[in-house]
Amino acid sequence: MELHWIDLTIIVIYIVAVIAMGWTFSRWAGKNLESYFLSGKKLPWYVIGISHGTSGFDITGTMWFATMLFVYGIKGVYILWIWPMFGMIFRMMYLGEWIRRSNVLTGAEWMQTRFSKARGGDLAHLAVVLYAVVGVISFLAYAFQGIGKFSAPFIDPLLPATMSLSPEVYATIILVLTAAYLVVGGMYSVVLTDLLQYVLLVAAAVGVAWIAIANTTPAEIAASTPDGWNQLWVGWKLDYNWADYIPAVESQIGKDGWSLFMIFTMMLLIKGWLVSMAGPTPGYGIQHVLACRSPREAALESGWISVTAFFPRFLLIAAIVVLALVHFTPEINAAYDASVAAGEPGKAVDFEQILPNVVRDFVPAGLRGILLAGLLAAFMSTFDSTVHAGSAYVVNDIYKRYFRGDAPQREYVVAGYLCSISIVVVGIFFGFHADSIGSATKWIVQMLFAGYTAPNILRWHWWRFNGYGFFAGMLGGMVGAITAALSKPYLFPDVPDLYAFPFILAVSAIASVVVCLMTRPERDDVLEEFYLTVRPWGYWRPVYDHLREKGTDLAPNNRFLDDMINCGVGIAWQTTIVLVPIYLVLRDYKSMWIAVLFVAGTTVFLKKSWYDRLQPGEGYLPEDPRQRPDDLGNQPRSLS
Repeated sequence: MELHWIDLTIIVIYIVAVIAMGWTFSRWAGKNLESYFLSGKKLPWYVIGISHGTSGFDITGTMWFATMLFVYGIKGVYILWIWPMFGMIFRMMYLGEWIRRSNVLTGAEWMQTRFSKARGGDLAHLAVVLYAVVGVISFLAYAFQGIGKFSAPFIDPLLPATMSLSPEVYATIILVLTAAYLVVGGMYSVVLTDLLQYVLLVAAAVGVAWIAIANTTPAEIAASTPDGWNQLWVGWKLDYNWADYIPAVESQIGKDGWSLFMIFTMMLLIKGWLVSMAGPTPGYGIQHVLACRSPREAALESGWISVTAFFPRFLLIAAIVVLALVHFTPEINAAYDASVAAGEPGKAVDFEQILPNVVRDFVPAGLRGILLAGLLAAFMSTFDSTVHAGSAYVVNDIYKRYFRGDAPQREYVVAGYLCSISIVVVGIFFGFHADSIGSATKWIVQMLFAGYTAPNILRWHWWRFNGYGFFAGMLGGMVGAITAALSKPYLFPDVPDLYAFPFILAVSAIASVVVCLMTRPERDDVLEEFYLTVRPWGYWRPVYDHLREKGTDLAPNNRFLDDMINCGVGIAWQTTIVLVPIYLVLRDYKSMWIAVLFVAGTTVFLKKSWYDRLQPGEGYLPEDPRQRPDDLGNQPRSLS
């Protein structure tokens, strides 16, 4: 179906507007590194929070979760934990404040506040830079697949049959257009264009939800789904009987390997909790936190994401899924029957195409243009934040640190331009070699998160951990992930990728601890400065006692239990926020109002246990660590 001229006009106006905004902001962004990569740390938390949430509202993830909700029903909300999306809850409760107190430019530079600048610290720094670059390229390949699959059904009809191009070519064109405003505008461009993109996304979500509610009934939805599809509670096994409704879904569930759903969700929760305690990966997440004006605003920014981003995103996803279930089931079944007749059951059914097909065939002209512009904005928001974060690591942590430490600020900004362009080119190259959204998602989850977790938990919570241990843990995690990926087709072909996480985590943890204990601790002054600046909880008692012996009067951070309780309540709060718009579109008003009351109750709890303890500027501190008495002349022995 060809796009109406109204749709094309809306899309063109949007593209021209964001490119113009990017070039307008270039004057502010081009002053120095902090302006280019952190917007000068001048933007308020609620603006950065909307930008951060919009960056997470990516088109590829939206297509993927539409598939998950379609196949697994309400229980699909647990599959969100595969990333895990509740990592922002941990940043909201305590990690955002800890990160922002470092007052650095990137996550790799943050390593200097934890480890010394000796060889061990250099290795830890290098590990984070390499991880960040690999992660950025991986996420670009993931986004590349999504935007290509999404755009092809709309662009193809606009071209003569002889000029039809592949989804990869369409993705390349859109990536280049996005880079046109990102490269010169820096973080200002990322954050402020995200505000425009957010408005489009909210308008699109409300419009499509209205269409879904007007064109479906609860009875039609129930008639299109098996028993238990609309239930949140998880049994031991996933007992859906899709065979009588959409047989292709049975093949999808078997392909995913998640039929033992209770075990699967428990693993997701445990894995997600550990990954979240490790802190944000070196990417746009940590860059948004570092761009906040204070530790307190970093905590507020992380909480604001769940409030502003999740409702419109899942309102849209639920609407797309409901329309697909009621109106596109015959088309899906016909494709499946054709594939069975050809001897390839399920091959012709690509559930990742649910989103673009619904938009193409069901949303009317005008609203379709707003929705397409909004989804294009979602892609651009994720893409620009990812590229920008990768460029920050290359310029600040490689170019400036190792090659041109005393260069003029303008030179660093120009280097940022060149790095952004180079990252886009490399991301396109790897995007051509990613098989599908699902494969890219699994690779990111297994390779990047599993190898990252153990050393990054230890760096926050164990005083004895050093740069050598961090480097060994990161390297061990990557080797473990590669080994698992290469051996799986031969040794464990039927085992879901998620089950490799404990193996990779164990390899990484053992490498971290063994190498750490074989080498010397970090210097006393490094450990003391980190403890006084960040004020973490965990096993820091030797450092605390050492400071007390020197005459430093400070209270220990005893908020471990409070923070963990808040994180547990926060996960329930965030998950229920996701459920409210889904129940609204399904017209399950009883469940919706129960969810609303639960959100209200947990909000009151978090207001008293989290918000009320945040202090102006610094967030939560047991006691101002900078107000120390003069050295009383004590000379304690070294921690080393």
